[in-house]
Amino acid sequence: MDVSIFHVLGPVMIGPSSSHTAGAAKLARTARAIAQKPFHHVSFGLHGSFAKTYKGHGTDKALVAGALDISEKDERLTDSFELAKKAGLDYDFYETDLGDVHENSVKFTFAFEDGTIMEVVGSSVGGGEIVIRKINDFAINLSATLPSIIIKQYDTKGVLSDITRVFAKHDINIATMSVSRTTKGEKALCIIESDSPISDAVGDQLREVKNVIDVMILNLISEEDEDV
Repeated sequence: MDVSIFHVLGPVMIGPSSSHTAGAAKLARTARAIAQKPFHHVSFGLHGSFAKTYKGHGTDKALVAGALDISEKDERLTDSFELAKKAGLDYDFYETDLGDVHENSVKFTFAFEDGTIMEVVGSSVGGGEIVIRKINDFAINLSATLPSIIIKQYDTKGVLSDITRVFAKHDINIATMSVSRTTKGEKALCIIESDSPISDAVGDQLREVKNVIDVMILNLISEEDEDV
């Protein structure tokens, strides 16, 4: 197993805990990016250790900060409750059992202006690192350590070939690709991680591919993050 300096020294962050604050903020910021649309309310369903210690470790403030797109390195993290009030963002916390997941896990429920919701489940797995486990009914495994794209599609033959051709056209190397579906022949999620940022032009072309329903681009890794 390769061990990076990040694992030895830990992340640059506003304390006190890499899992309960830095990881929580990054997790919420990633979930926000997945939500895509503006939301007026977010519920945080706290599982395991998060449910028991979230106030004392500042997990609650970190989660709200991430939902506001505030980085774990930003000193404003500790003022997230006040900033949420100014931004008109409502939120609540509750304890829940998410089953067989990491003890530092959260179920995010985003409420949109059009009356719809989106659910995202993720875990803070230590050292400021995270894993997204679920988007609505689709089980996934996304670490958000590389530029990523999430493609909602119909589960039909040929669509994956059409998707990869768009990446080849733009000279983008695919690092990993996985597909999750709830029922054969219905809808599926294709998650692709790449070695370079994914442009809006790629997203636009993917949306034109037959049987592609929606596209989410997650370029969450900044140059500062890469230098750590």
